[in-house]
Amino acid sequence: QVRLVESGGGLVQAGGSLRLSCAASGPTFSSITMGWFRQAPGKEREFVAAIMRSGYNIGYADSVKGRFTISRDNAKNTVYLQMNSLKPEDTAVYYCAASSLRWTTTLSEYAYWGQGTQVTVSS
Repeated sequence: QVRLVESGGGLVQAGGSLRLSCAASGPTFSSITMGWFRQAPGKEREFVAAIMRSGYNIGYADSVKGRFTISRDNAKNTVYLQMNSLKPEDTAVYYCAASSLRWTTTLSEYAYWGQGTQVTVSS
């Protein structure tokens, strides 16, 4: 069982930055793929970024490439999402998720989810 707790959301002006953190409990953190997803009001939850257990493979949605950076610290059981050059369209609830698969960016293949953290970008 993996428990995930996000933090770091908030209100920021367009062009600003935020860093989200996701603390995971469970001895198998280093053995799982971690991802960030987001859900804006009235929209479906969508993939943002993912990082393989080793950190070797990383993937991003086209909408955030070049602006967001995902990283993980297996010693601290924590995954991060550094968000720069934020835009109003980045406003959403951001969710941390964990998958036991070696690599996936598919929402349905993530079995464990955090409670989400709100990110609001004002124009």
